[in-house]
Amino acid sequence: MTTTLNPPATSKPDGEGSVQVHLDPTMAIEEGALVLAVYGKGGIGKSTTSSNLSAAFSKLGKRVLQIGCDPKHDSTFTLTKRMVPTVIDILETVDFHTEELRPEDFVFEGYNGVMCVESGGPPAGTGCGGYVTGQTVKLLKEHHLLEETDVVIFDVLGDVVCGGFAAPLQHAHYCLIVTANDFDSIFAMNRIMQAINAKAKNYKVRLGGVIANRSEETDEIDKFNARTGLRTMAHFKTVDAIRKSRLKKCTIFEMESTPEVVAVQEEYLKLARRMLDDVEPLEAESLKDREIFDLLGFD
Repeated sequence: MTTTLNPPATSKPDGEGSVQVHLDPTMAIEEGALVLAVYGKGGIGKSTTSSNLSAAFSKLGKRVLQIGCDPKHDSTFTLTKRMVPTVIDILETVDFHTEELRPEDFVFEGYNGVMCVESGGPPAGTGCGGYVTGQTVKLLKEHHLLEETDVVIFDVLGDVVCGGFAAPLQHAHYCLIVTANDFDSIFAMNRIMQAINAKAKNYKVRLGGVIANRSEETDEIDKFNARTGLRTMAHFKTVDAIRKSRLKKCTIFEMESTPEVVAVQEEYLKLARRMLDDVEPLEAESLKDREIFDLLGFD
């Protein structure tokens, strides 16, 4: 099974100039569930990856909860076949009186029993994504919806690494970073690494590894991994069936079986098994911006 991770014994600042609020211990997700946070450059395929990974865990018999942490609330629509109401939208209808809500008001069952929640977000420029994440977890705990969950996946907005959008890292055991084999994606991955390492000073979150996505080759990713201590946990090439599955509002496990589709399904199942049975926390170190240019740039 996965390595048990504990927060450091002594608390340190999350980062120089940090104004982040520490997690209330009563809001921690129950021990026993594997909690993952999926990050990566905007548009890199995090929601598709998260949903297919949730489906893979469910195929292995696990009880899965996916939490979309993006104001555009489209993380789970390939699982549910629709854009479900967000936690913030639902809370507004009851003037934030959580006792008036029922689980079915904000938790929706998706493909193969995966439970889906979209946290939503405040209007642009008016609030913090960290507050929204906190309210979502609080609501799930109040309704005892996390107590019998085996895997929780946070699908997090883009490559924003402010305190708000780094909030899921306070709950996660491991962070998986989705990247393509190009400079911009790897540059964003490096910034995300910095956020994870900052959170690891006070919380149990650790780097789980890299998911190479939409990339025929991984030479640039491999070069970055070798320099920083990261590892690639799964590799998904540019497969048209993956693109079509999102257009069809379904997971890759619901697509017509072809050798190409089966290969992608097996890669997701392999990743899920690794996260359950064979993952070790990484002690990778990020690079300075100039170092990435020198490592990956062209003469």
